[in-house]
Amino acid sequence: MHRYIERAENYARFMSVNFNLALDLPPNVDQQWQPLLIATADDKLFAKYYDEPTRENVIQFMTFDKRNPNSIVACLSYARENARTIREAISKEMWEHLNQFYLMVRDTAPKQQWGQSQTQSFFTEIRNGTQLFYGIIDATITRNEAWHFGRLGRFLERADKTSRFLDVKYFTLLPEADAVGSTLDLMIWSAVLKSVSAYNMHRQQYRSLTPSSIVEFLILDKMFPRAAAHCIRQAELSLYEISGNNITSGFGNTAERTLSKLRTDIEFTETRDIFKAGLHQYLDTFQTRTNEAGAAIFETYFDLKPVDA
Repeated sequence: MHRYIERAENYARFMSVNFNLALDLPPNVDQQWQPLLIATADDKLFAKYYDEPTRENVIQFMTFDKRNPNSIVACLSYARENARTIREAISKEMWEHLNQFYLMVRDTAPKQQWGQSQTQSFFTEIRNGTQLFYGIIDATITRNEAWHFGRLGRFLERADKTSRFLDVKYFTLLPEADAVGSTLDLMIWSAVLKSVSAYNMHRQQYRSLTPSSIVEFLILDKMFPRAAAHCIRQAELSLYEISGNNITSGFGNTAERTLSKLRTDIEFTETRDIFKAGLHQYLDTFQTRTNEAGAAIFETYFDLKPVDA
């Protein structure tokens, strides 16, 4: 449930990347929507149903198209169904908000004639709805095993999506090679920061906006709540709370080993290591390892095991 909710919020944020850019881009540079599909690995499914990655088509596919299992409306539908099956384990306020939230998105007819401000307002409403949901959870749920599983899923999903926000920058094509490092290039980096609500916190910590400082902040920062390092660390803490193992005395199962190894590797990584490996290559590896951690958690706690007769 938590992973679906987090994914819905991040898809709204993904589309805000391009809307933030559209406000600043010079008139001779076209808006690009295909990078969103590539960064989220939805491009092949999109090509199956749509001809061109236009603004209208990408928004429709990533927001309202139920044929896309990662679309906002599909994620909220799955989250609501999961919540419905565990009604006895969640609070009344949680269920009511999630139900109303899903119905609001489902009943919003995709209007092709929406203006930019209307579309932005809709995505802002989705972000606010998910954050309100997390606030309700924090205020109404006992900090038990179920709470930690939810928290674990939320932070794993968030770490993966933060890496994909940076990948949007990689897949966004600049008109000329010498545009790298230009004002336009910096605009795209700034849009990535704004999309993860990191712009103000980054400016407090760094004197200037540079690719190096942005990558360091969004991947390696241990304090910012959407930074990959922070998310992996928080997921790891909840994982050890679930098992009751002591995090200082080592892992107790495959899931803990996989996640702890990933957290340790990030802690000993420097920004120059990331650029030396190649930003996209590093992010690709990070996403693969995050998926492996998710699979290990599933196999450890949820997978059906054969029972000996």
